[in-house]
Amino acid sequence: MLRMFRRYKGEPGIYVIRYRNGRVCEHGEGISFWYWRPVTSIAEIPVGTREVPFALKEATASFQPVTIEGVVSYHVARPLELARRLDYTIEHRRRRRYRSDDPERLGQRVVNAVQAHTRSGLSAMSLEEALTHAKELAGQVLEAVRREPDLEALGVSVDSLHFSAVTASAEMQKALEAGYRERLKREADRAIYERRAAAVAEERKIRQSELETEIELEERRRTLVRTQAQNKLELAEAEARADELKLRPYGELPPQALIGLALKDFAGAGGSIGSLTITPDLLGQLVAWLGRREGDGREAA
Repeated sequence: MLRMFRRYKGEPGIYVIRYRNGRVCEHGEGISFWYWRPVTSIAEIPVGTREVPFALKEATASFQPVTIEGVVSYHVARPLELARRLDYTIEHRRRRRYRSDDPERLGQRVVNAVQAHTRSGLSAMSLEEALTHAKELAGQVLEAVRREPDLEALGVSVDSLHFSAVTASAEMQKALEAGYRERLKREADRAIYERRAAAVAEERKIRQSELETEIELEERRRTLVRTQAQNKLELAEAEARADELKLRPYGELPPQALIGLALKDFAGAGGSIGSLTITPDLLGQLVAWLGRREGDGREAA
């Protein structure tokens, strides 16, 4: 009879439910108690966070196969709800051994929900989008899985979802790599062309600046030449005007007076004549000329 009494000792992270004659009589995390074996059943539900790795093979909107590897983490938020729908009771003689395989299938249920929503998301994406937007896809799937009615009914809460790798088939991977290399080559060629075009444009700007500078210098030189010519002309006109004013009084004198003044200036300047020959004819003509000019002066008076 005493063998029918047993002592159960709970552990942290394990939610324990004690049934007596099929009804819940005690429950809690890590609880311990004595129980009567013939009428008692015990369920153990791990409530800590569990991580389940997975690898999914799906297809994109263009029917290209992809493989998605990742990890989903979850925990049991409402153990009593889970115990109502799945069998988590343990055998008495072998503790921690469940009577059914429901506990082992819980992780797969979560993965199935992840796969269903991942398939839905991939059906609207191209292969390139699936390969380059894995983080965004994981976020969308996580939100959808958190609202999954089946998991909510079981009291399961999904904590996080991470896609560690999204890969295409080997043939498509080679094709994508070839296309990527070709795009890189085109981008490199475009970059070289843009650098050359920028260099030509810069050289054109420099040449244009030099031409503008030369034009400005030529305009300044032309203005300078024009100004110098104008200055020379004005100087010549001033000198001519000065000579005109200086010689005007001499223009009113008779030639004889001018000759006399010239001889006077010649003598005053220390000039000398080596030899002078005056013939009788020349002397006569000179006397006659001087006399004629003198007579004309008297008549005018």
